Amino acid sequence: MTVSTVTLNPGTVTVPGLGANAETPLMRDLIQRAARDDYDQWLSDAMTTGGCTHPVRLQGEIAHVAPTGELLDVRQTTDHPDGILYTSCGNRREAVCPACSQIYRRDAYHLIRSGLAGGKGVPNTVSQHPAVFATLTAPSYGLVHTRRTAKSGKQIPCRPRRNREYCRHGREISCARIHREDERCLGRPLCPDCYDYAGAVIWNAHAPELWRRTMIALRRVLDRRAKQLGVKVVVRYAKVAEFQARGLVHFHALIRLDGHDPDNAIIPPPLEITADDLTDALQQAIHNTWFATLDHPRKPGGWDITWGDQLDVRHVQLSGDGEITDGHVASYLAKYATKSTEAVGAVSRRITENNLDIYAPPHTHFGRLIRAAWTLGDHPHEDFKALRRWAHMLGFRGHFTTKSRRYSTTFKVLRAARQTWRRRQHRTAETLDDADTTLIVGLLSYAGTGWRTQADALLALTAAAKAREYAQTAREEIDENHEKR
Repeated sequence: MTVSTVTLNPGTVTVPGLGANAETPLMRDLIQRAARDDYDQWLSDAMTTGGCTHPVRLQGEIAHVAPTGELLDVRQTTDHPDGILYTSCGNRREAVCPACSQIYRRDAYHLIRSGLAGGKGVPNTVSQHPAVFATLTAPSYGLVHTRRTAKSGKQIPCRPRRNREYCRHGREISCARIHREDERCLGRPLCPDCYDYAGAVIWNAHAPELWRRTMIALRRVLDRRAKQLGVKVVVRYAKVAEFQARGLVHFHALIRLDGHDPDNAIIPPPLEITADDLTDALQQAIHNTWFATLDHPRKPGGWDITWGDQLDVRHVQLSGDGEITDGHVASYLAKYATKSTEAVGAVSRRITENNLDIYAPPHTHFGRLIRAAWTLGDHPHEDFKALRRWAHMLGFRGHFTTKSRRYSTTFKVLRAARQTWRRRQHRTAETLDDADTTLIVGLLSYAGTGWRTQADALLALTAAAKAREYAQTAREEIDENHEKR
């Protein structure tokens, strides 16, 4: 394979597959873009997306309005190269846009951690509130290949049997192997024909409702306990959904105990209610919460929706003496906030009758899950009809990152703070001194999605990658200097 190196203003761009003197459309577009007089302005506009792979192109005008209502300035997108402005797509899924998902992950980290350690409008005293980190899983809908660990931490065989056993379809339902972490068979059924695909997608669809009812049950249990002691408490949480390799979601949740305040402020809870009380109440709520879905021709009487047997609840402490620390938990949850159905192998695209055969091959595990959701969605009731709309998510129709209203700050506040910081960093002589009080009105319309050409994408993403590399190097040097001191 030949490689061509082109020297441009942002640095050196390496183009695989091109010879040094290759005359290709991509090479011509690269040279034409770099040779334009407005290249620096174009690159500056492109860098505002932060390396987004699918930016949104906008056209129109942006007006600056003073607090008095006076129109101070109007800027047209026609003054910019190609007559457009770029903005990032903002997709949280790492498989769709790595750059935007990284921003989302950082916001999720600060949102979650501020609810444990304070900051971002949350009092620092919250670090002393009882808090637990809980993992809630789905029930089993059939035997799947998995990685098992003994109490000693040693890896043990997947599904060993003293004697060979076979299901009613003639397939062996034992596995004596110790699987690697990257094996594709993990999460796949030992017998696909025995696996309850209908029950799995129905559970995914109703998992958010099960969580809601569990939180109601938790509050009731704690209220009864608090009433006996003559006190009042409030439960607040942050939750992230994650798809397991078997195609079922499970929830990681940070649950915090606060005191009751008439003004809904965050105050310490009474000393009589401890983290152990919160743990016991949560376990009781999980074990006792269940409900049945509506009737369906496939399942008269409906499906029972309950939690699985695997439940993990740990105390969270800032001191580092507890089982896990706040930083580890926040990073862990933020990491999974940008995932989707990648662990299963499914695609995050809407399923239609035209692409069902393409994205849901019947010989694969995720294909059968998608087809189960599509088949069950052929029902007049909206509760089941929505399964077709969310077939690409294997029936799950909830948000991947949620929190109670007063757990911490919000994504909206974090994004507004970032926009304000960027405006301050890019002030020019033409920028108003009192920029924070100036209203910016965008009269923009949609002009398309994605970079206009492959050459534009290559230049913009390469420049963004170099900027990230430079920033990472600068951070490492700062950390190294701090350690030397």
